[in-house]
Amino acid sequence: MTVAEAPVDAAGLRARFDAELTAFLDRQDPDWPDGAPRGVFTTLHRFVLAGGKRLRPLFCYWGWRGAGGRDGTPIVAAAAALELFHAFALIHDDILDGSDRRRGEPSVHRIFADLHTRSSWRGDPEAYGRNTALLCGDLCAAWSDQMFHECGLSPEQVHQGYAVFALMRTEVIAGEYLDLVSGVGDGSVASALTVIRMKAARYTVTRPLQIGAALAGAPAELLDTLAEFGDPLGDAFQLRDDVLGVFGDPAVTGKSVLDDLREGKPTVMMALARDAADRAQGARLRELFGNPDLDAEGAAELREIIESTGARRKIEQMIQVRAEAGLAALEHTELAAESRTALIELAAQAIDRQC
Repeated sequence: MTVAEAPVDAAGLRARFDAELTAFLDRQDPDWPDGAPRGVFTTLHRFVLAGGKRLRPLFCYWGWRGAGGRDGTPIVAAAAALELFHAFALIHDDILDGSDRRRGEPSVHRIFADLHTRSSWRGDPEAYGRNTALLCGDLCAAWSDQMFHECGLSPEQVHQGYAVFALMRTEVIAGEYLDLVSGVGDGSVASALTVIRMKAARYTVTRPLQIGAALAGAPAELLDTLAEFGDPLGDAFQLRDDVLGVFGDPAVTGKSVLDDLREGKPTVMMALARDAADRAQGARLRELFGNPDLDAEGAAELREIIESTGARRKIEQMIQVRAEAGLAALEHTELAAESRTALIELAAQAIDRQC
C-alpha cells in the first residue's frame, strides 16, 4: 500500500491549515453553551475560514522545518492556531480603525451593527456591533491558545514554543496601544516605524518563525538569526500594506482606500509626505488627512500629494532595502535547503503583492 505524502508547497499547506482550522471549529460546535445565540459562532466560523494568505502559519511551519522538525499533523495544527490569533487581531484592529470592510466582506463589528438595525432592537447599533465584535475577538484569542496546546506535540515542545507565543501576544497589544499614542503624538517617521515593528512586523514574520523553530527545540542562536531575517522582512510587509491601504484596488484588497486616510492613520508614508510637503501641501494635508468626511475627490488629492512629495517613492525604496537585508540575513542561517527556498518564496509573496 502506498501512502501519499502530505503536500508542503504553499497551496497545499494552506489547504492543510484550513482543514485543521475547520476540524477545530467543528469540535467547538457541540460545546457551544445552551441558550447562547449562535450568531457569534457562525460568524466566526465564516470569518476565520473566508480567505486570507495564511502567512503566519506558513512562516511558523517553515521555522519548524528549518530547525529540523519533520512534517506532520501536529505542527500543521500548531501553526494554524496562529490564524485564530490573527483573526483576533483583525477583528479588534477593525474596531479601532473604524474599518467596515475586511477581505471584501463587512467587518465583524459591521455585521453585528447591521443585524441590530435590521432587527429593530433597542439601543445604539454601532455600540452593539463594536461590543459584540470585541467578544468575538476575545473568543478567537482563547481558541488560538486552546488549539496551540491541543496540537498534538509533546508538552515539552508546546512549552518551548509557547514562550515565544506569549511574547508575540504582548507585543501585538502593546503595538496597538502605541498606534493609538502615535495618532495623537508627533507623527514622526521614527514613531511610525516603531509601531509597525511592534504591532505587525514581528507578529507577521519573526515571531511565527521563532515559534515554529522553538517548538522544534532550536537553540537561541538560531532564534536570533531568524529575527535578523524576519524583522526587516516584516517591516517591508507592513510598509507594503500601508501603500495598498491608500493606492490599492479595493476589488483586490477587499478594503476601502478611504479608511486609512479618513482615520488619519499615522503611517510611515504619511509621515514622509508631511516632512517633504511645502506650505500649501502641508495645509491641505492638515485639512484632508484624518477628516472623517473625506470623499473620493479629497482622497485623490491626498494621493497626488503623497506622490508629488516623493513619499511613495521613498516607501518603495525602504521596502526594497529591508527585503534585501532580510534575504541577506537568511543566507547566513543554518537551515535546510528546502526551508531556505520556501522562505525566499514567502518573502516575495509578502512584499510583491496586490492585496
